[in-house]
Amino acid sequence: MTTENPQSKIQNGKIAILLHDGIQGLHGKTGLSLLRYSQAEIVAVIDRQSAGKSLPEFTKIHRDIPIVASVAEAIAFHPEILVIGIAPSGGALPNEWFEEIKAAVASGLSVVNGLHTPLANHPDILPLLRHTQWIWDVRQEPQGLTIGSGKARTLSCQRVLTVGTDMAIGKMSTSLELNATAQHRGLNPKFLATGQAGLMIAGDGIALDAVRVDFAAGAVEQMIMQFGNTHDLLIVEGQGSLLHPGSTATLPLLRGTQPTDLILVHRAHQTHIRNHPQILIPPLPIVVQLYEMVAGVGGAMEPARVRGIAMNTFHLDEVAAKKAIAQVETETGLPCTDPVRFGADLLLDAVMSIKQ
Repeated sequence: MTTENPQSKIQNGKIAILLHDGIQGLHGKTGLSLLRYSQAEIVAVIDRQSAGKSLPEFTKIHRDIPIVASVAEAIAFHPEILVIGIAPSGGALPNEWFEEIKAAVASGLSVVNGLHTPLANHPDILPLLRHTQWIWDVRQEPQGLTIGSGKARTLSCQRVLTVGTDMAIGKMSTSLELNATAQHRGLNPKFLATGQAGLMIAGDGIALDAVRVDFAAGAVEQMIMQFGNTHDLLIVEGQGSLLHPGSTATLPLLRGTQPTDLILVHRAHQTHIRNHPQILIPPLPIVVQLYEMVAGVGGAMEPARVRGIAMNTFHLDEVAAKKAIAQVETETGLPCTDPVRFGADLLLDAVMSIKQ
């Protein structure tokens, strides 16, 4: 069973987030993003590793939400929707947590599923669903896709794409912060999601990693053309990295958006691709050149410039964060800030300066 507008259901429902080992671990970015940016009413976080502890202490997200050890404990807080907030490598659903999801459905909860494992027609889930419940499998390919044609370059709007030196370093957060800052200034921006968490938060966009590779650039292009004539500024959530050996998402994003501007996202002091210590991250000026060269295809496409560096300094204290930011500004000659920690005004100024 599905729903016609699941994202609006999320905004209006009471949510519990399944986030086992995700608050202190490496695979909780979907749930943590919802905690930071979603306007939904989140009544419980389910994480056996962090149960009973303080959410603000571990995440620096200032929401007073209890952390419990199981779905059974979360039911006491009267959720209506279970959101799967873990994003393990490959997007597969761990078998050990499937029983928790079944328990949630049996208790009357609907489910938002951002993993590659579909649940809406699962034979163990379907018999448990009541007529008021629904399952939203977020990772679904859009309809009516064609291959990319580069026609986004015909739009007059600015198109900002966040790119990165690695996966899971803050491209979505940077995009959301840019969008919020632009809205605050009275501009006419549009955040476009390309991953499961962004779609849960914002609603508009595509689950890019659910799209067959031949149609990936076309899917991005279709999204851009849908909104490009009604907004002055499109801010597109980046995915993956040109530096990562397993990433296939960045190139179709560059081709489909035909970006006018890029924001490079980097984790402070990171020297190699996470989980691939043999792959070193080049000096940032070289990474900047790489992205600009690939975006423009040596002149075959319109040029796109990296306008600034978004620095992820979550792991540093404020003094060390500011020192790292200043070092990168000196190294690259580009404006740099941590948009989550210090705001995105500096980066938006850099993007909008070409319009002035």
